[in-house]
Amino acid sequence: MKESSRQERIIRTSLIGILVNLLIAAVKIVIGTLASSIAIVSEGINNATDAGSSFLTYVGTKLSGKHPDEKHPFGYGRIEYLTGMVVGILILYAGISMLKESIDGILHPSDMKVSMLMVLIVAGTAVTKFCLGMYTIKIGKSVESEVLLAVGEDGRNDSFFSGLTILSSVIFLFTGFSLDAYAGIVFSFVVIKSGVDALKNTASDLIAQKEREEARLKKEELARQLYKEIRATDGVISAIDMMLHDYGPDRYSGSVNIEIDHKRSIGEVYEEIHRLQLRIMEEYHVTMVFGIYAVDEDTSSVVDIRRYIGKFVRVNEHVKSFHALYLSKGTNTLYCDFIVDYALRDWEGLRKSFTDYMKKQYPEYEISLTIETEFV
Repeated sequence: MKESSRQERIIRTSLIGILVNLLIAAVKIVIGTLASSIAIVSEGINNATDAGSSFLTYVGTKLSGKHPDEKHPFGYGRIEYLTGMVVGILILYAGISMLKESIDGILHPSDMKVSMLMVLIVAGTAVTKFCLGMYTIKIGKSVESEVLLAVGEDGRNDSFFSGLTILSSVIFLFTGFSLDAYAGIVFSFVVIKSGVDALKNTASDLIAQKEREEARLKKEELARQLYKEIRATDGVISAIDMMLHDYGPDRYSGSVNIEIDHKRSIGEVYEEIHRLQLRIMEEYHVTMVFGIYAVDEDTSSVVDIRRYIGKFVRVNEHVKSFHALYLSKGTNTLYCDFIVDYALRDWEGLRKSFTDYMKKQYPEYEISLTIETEFV
């Protein structure tokens, strides 16, 4: 699934959650106040909190879609983890507040004024909340969003609590005995557990992935040394697209793409690359995986294409370099990768501009352009 499509689905689901939860919250707070029901008012407050959670999900998804920059070369996707933590805290707070109100209700009971009409309205909101919760869980699973899953599970649990509230209200109508506050205690623990689970699912990601400024600078220096080592290796024309992941003090796992002459086979370059791999592990403590681009630097037509692309790159301030140029004669497709700076926002505009530029000189080729930023 494309990232843009994923974000659109999360945003749409969040907006639906905001609207539905605000409506349910208003209905329950009014009915709970009229009926002097702690449980119903608590549900209403919890629904208002759910609307806030959906709003945070919306804001977090919007922010996570920001373009990469120098401090965040992989973008802002981890904001979604932070949003998940805030949502978990809100759910936890709602559960603790419910528990407090329910205990106060047991210690200081008040007369309830419940009617069958009120019970039926609460039942209607419970069905609506259950459907919303299951829909949110379904979308959360399809887009792999921990935030939506937390919000959806909380909404589904709310509908179960509404069932307890309805049951206690019906018992009160027929017997005059109120279980309202006790029902509130039961559900408060369910809500608290949902909040704790949401925090556990996201806190570990944030803790494991936090990277200090000093560590970032150290990684950049390591990348410079590795690039120098790799580019100096016999058979390697260039190296690009390096990624490094820290797995403890001076222990890294990484990947990098290298360009080799298209006429050379993997068997011919394997020994050099394998020695390089062992040397990097021994000297730099990096387990490096290599990807390979086949590059044609001899065929005159490809050399002309390279020069033609170079002219485009030189007049485009946001394009830092290009690589992985390859002409597939079987499919008549021209492949090329651009490294762009973090100031460029309109990647699709660049793609169209480059395609139009190439089609003027080489209309017979399909153009396949990959745009990326430097990862280290």
